[in-house]
Amino acid sequence: MKLIKRTYLDELIKIIGTPDIKVITGVRRCGKSKLLEAFRKYIKENIDDYNIIDINFNMPMFEKLMEYHKLYDYVEKKYIEGKRNFLLIDEVQMCKGFERAINGFHAEEKYDIYITGSNAFLLSSDLATLFTGRTYEIEIYPFSFKEYVEYFKPKDIQEAFDKYFFEGGMSGAYVYEEDKQKYNYLNDVYNALIVRDIQQKYNIQNIELMNSLSEFLMDNISDLTSYRSIAGKLNDNNVNTNDKTIASYIKYLCDAFAFYKIRRYDIQGKKYLSTIDKYYLSDHAFKFAKLGTKDVNYGRVYENIVAIELLRRGYEVYVGTLYNKEIDFVAMKRNEKIYIQVADNIDYEDTLSREVTPLLQIRDAYPKIIIARTRHDDYSYEGIKIKDIANWLASEEQG
Repeated sequence: MKLIKRTYLDELIKIIGTPDIKVITGVRRCGKSKLLEAFRKYIKENIDDYNIIDINFNMPMFEKLMEYHKLYDYVEKKYIEGKRNFLLIDEVQMCKGFERAINGFHAEEKYDIYITGSNAFLLSSDLATLFTGRTYEIEIYPFSFKEYVEYFKPKDIQEAFDKYFFEGGMSGAYVYEEDKQKYNYLNDVYNALIVRDIQQKYNIQNIELMNSLSEFLMDNISDLTSYRSIAGKLNDNNVNTNDKTIASYIKYLCDAFAFYKIRRYDIQGKKYLSTIDKYYLSDHAFKFAKLGTKDVNYGRVYENIVAIELLRRGYEVYVGTLYNKEIDFVAMKRNEKIYIQVADNIDYEDTLSREVTPLLQIRDAYPKIIIARTRHDDYSYEGIKIKDIANWLASEEQG
């Protein structure tokens, strides 16, 4: 499979030598192992006096190390005094008691430690509990459109976006020629995420409910919803559940990076709101793999793509509310704030007016933009920037 340099590699390079345990997280098959592979190559080509202790628990040759005492002994024997010892462990959760070994390595202060693991077993919320030392988490996302362009090097950005819209950012699907094959791959990845990881970690018995919930969330991306309303709608479809179970299952899905929860933000009152939220897929093509491509709502999928891109670019992302109107996204980063509306076709005056009106009611001076499928260069409308979604995704420009 073709490799491209991802921005995450630069982030890893910048923290070489820090005392933290570097933990690479992200949805299954998003490129965590490939990132370690690229990092390994960088070390060999750019660092003198290195010693790489490299363990990949996906490979049978390391099965004998799947107990923390044996892992510890193996690594200690591979240590070389006087060299820079890099410890790289892929799929660390496959070693029983792995956290004890990692904590031991960290306490010795002689290893530069980098680990990846199955998303359901190496949760962000668990890192402080698992590891007594400091951790530095690098969250990996599926390919952005910019990375997709770098991978395929298309002649036309707009045509490339049309393909990315349906293929998504899970690069493992790119090796297949036919859409059916691509979606079979994505379906298998998603099913493994639920059945093998989440079910195993939480001992879930009602897989039918988990599948029904996943499909409901996929079918309702960009809709404001609550645990109670989801439970009610599933019950109406003869899927027996309650709001507490739904809350737990959604947390499992978000912890495993299948979905991202976006909370609401009151723009006028400058406060965060609870109980009703939005959920976006880590990769929009999972929706097509699970539910098909008939009657596609382009606007909703565009919104999903923009939500994940904003997270990928390091923003805190919220759904804005103002005078009972909704702003699709309020994106914040330190002192920066951007108000964003996402739309499909804004060629008609009434559609454009619907998107512009909530933005014009915001009285502060932060940038306000509409991201839509214009297929044109940027332009302004009453002080609001109008950007084509393909151009915005492919650019370095933030706002």
